[in-house]
Amino acid sequence: MRAVVAHSSDRLSWEEVPDVKAREGEAVLRVRAAGVNRADLLQAAGHYPPPPGASEILGMEASGVITEIGNGATGWTPGQEACALLAGGGYAEYVAVPAPQLMPVPDGVDLVAAAGLPEVACTVWSNLVMTAGLHEGQTVLLHGGGSGIGTHGIQVARALGARVAVTAGSAEKIDAARALGADIAINYHDEDFVDRIRDETGGNGADVILDIIGAKYLDRNVDALASDGRVVVIGMQGGTKGELNLGKLLAKRAGVIATALRSRPVDGPAGKGAIVDEVVAHVWPMIADGKVRPVIGATLPIEQAAEAHRLLSAGEVTGKVVLTVGN
Repeated sequence: MRAVVAHSSDRLSWEEVPDVKAREGEAVLRVRAAGVNRADLLQAAGHYPPPPGASEILGMEASGVITEIGNGATGWTPGQEACALLAGGGYAEYVAVPAPQLMPVPDGVDLVAAAGLPEVACTVWSNLVMTAGLHEGQTVLLHGGGSGIGTHGIQVARALGARVAVTAGSAEKIDAARALGADIAINYHDEDFVDRIRDETGGNGADVILDIIGAKYLDRNVDALASDGRVVVIGMQGGTKGELNLGKLLAKRAGVIATALRSRPVDGPAGKGAIVDEVVAHVWPMIADGKVRPVIGATLPIEQAAEAHRLLSAGEVTGKVVLTVGN
């Protein structure tokens, strides 16, 4: 089969690699499309190796048609269309997937757009709802409102009845966030998000903050939190080491939680299989009802994976970047 091989961050080659086979509890998916994530860029640059036992090939989500079912894999048959949350391997013609990480393609979504859903849907639901407990009437702040996670998170939070605030770095992304339902859209080049959140909430702050920046925003996020609020950190675009003022945190009875999706086990109450089940049960109906839709900002053939990485790295796309495989 063929797959993208990352020889360096700027040299991604579509070439022959060994075929994959379904191991115990796995299925093989013939890939129609693969979503692009910042973790792929980090891995290509040598900074984010896959978990032990996972494919070395890039790609943390894909869609396609099941071609093989391994021993112990239940609930699926060859010929079914599916999308999948992956620990790696999506940038290829075929990928082996633990069966609990397979998801049906949501009603009303085509197979290409479905490739851009598993990672954002599982990230948003597991962090906003399963971890932070976001619910109706609360205010949530999403950093990176124009990203794949941001554009999906806006819609899910609105569907839950939350008030949604976002930060973004361009007028285009601010407009896109508002069109998706953001109540408060903050251009971080022009405004201080802490002051704006306080103004918009009568001084209370945000109940939940989903942060992709990390160290650079750590102290400011605490300032922007409401009492009993939660900051959930899922990225480190602004560095890995920051100073946390415990006095501020204690005064607000607040929490800072760091999570990761890729390194979770398949099974268990906090495993990927449990998250996938929650997403299919709660988010897929939102998509079927038209409350949430995939936001695909760019679609490129997989042979242009390097250009897809450039677009994502440069912040030139609102929503997801998706790579297509074959016709």
